[in-house]
Amino acid sequence: MGQAYTPGLKVVNEELVKVERRLPLKGDVVVTKGQKVRSEEVVAKTDLPGRVEIINVVNKLAISPADVPDAMKVREGDKVKKGDLIAEVKMFFIFPSRVFAPADGSVESVSPVTGQVVFRHPPVPVEIPAYIDGEVDEIIPDEGVIIKSVSCFIQGIFGIGGEVVGELLILSSKKGDLLDESAITEKVKDKIIVVGSFISAGLIEKAKKFGCRGIIGGGIDAEDLKNFLGYDLGVAITGAEKKGITLIITEGFGKVAIADRTYNLLVQNQGRKTSINGATQIRAGVIRPEIIIPLGKSEVSADAISKVGGMEKGGYVRLIREPGFGELVEVVDLPIKPVVIDTEAKVRSVTVRFSDGKELTIPRANVELVEK
Repeated sequence: MGQAYTPGLKVVNEELVKVERRLPLKGDVVVTKGQKVRSEEVVAKTDLPGRVEIINVVNKLAISPADVPDAMKVREGDKVKKGDLIAEVKMFFIFPSRVFAPADGSVESVSPVTGQVVFRHPPVPVEIPAYIDGEVDEIIPDEGVIIKSVSCFIQGIFGIGGEVVGELLILSSKKGDLLDESAITEKVKDKIIVVGSFISAGLIEKAKKFGCRGIIGGGIDAEDLKNFLGYDLGVAITGAEKKGITLIITEGFGKVAIADRTYNLLVQNQGRKTSINGATQIRAGVIRPEIIIPLGKSEVSADAISKVGGMEKGGYVRLIREPGFGELVEVVDLPIKPVVIDTEAKVRSVTVRFSDGKELTIPRANVELVEK
């Protein structure tokens, strides 16, 4: 039965991470396979079509729709600058009626039926950065690339905000500390900070004020999150929020400390350039928030290669219910026979060992696998 389980999340000190960087529509890939890239380096770019604006020329000139083509001073497809004359009607003894371009752009179409002109604003340039320091592993023609990098890779439980990159800074002296807001100073500017435990509303606002790019913590209060976002969070995917800072929650809601292994890996990599993304989806097609810390290596160490299958003795799981919610524990036994729990239900169980050596037998439904 153990082999029926799928790994829940990764907390890996070293693995070959690959990230896909794809344009929203076809464009130009500006790097080559095998090229070394920095996180901020543009790897692909394109132009999104500018927005369309309808100019009601027939009303502005007070003429019939059939007369609009003759009144036009530019043709379909012509590019214009803001303020250029695009249509005019001259009449005896009165000032001419004129229509001017509302912005730089182009005249897309002129209709003698409706008397309207379709005006296209300038295209919007889109550039896709590499996001992580690494090497171009694969070119997706006209669309993007796949970047690979030997990195420390940690997945969280929940996140807010999109991709940001910054130097990793540990602010808490130990993982369970509730960080005081006074610890947030000018030193957090452009950094991704680790607070060790609870991310409070005041801490978020002060970090934003000082230009912090991201916060990694164990837990957050649901009401604080609602106030920060300005709305109740539903089940939709997160990551598109424009709040000026990205949050990564590694354990869950409430005053929960970052798990030992997660915290230790972050401490080991303090000062390194780190890429994080808060995008989360908890329904079908699960997406987890991520922390990627490139290690500047070309190959994964032989002793760091992860072998993940089903739940097995010696493996690690995260407790997703009490007791010990959020903790990473070791699997010490997988009883074959189902056991009866307090609710009188008969379930398959797992015996786990906590960091203090205590062992406990709990339902397998109370844990998720962790790749280490």
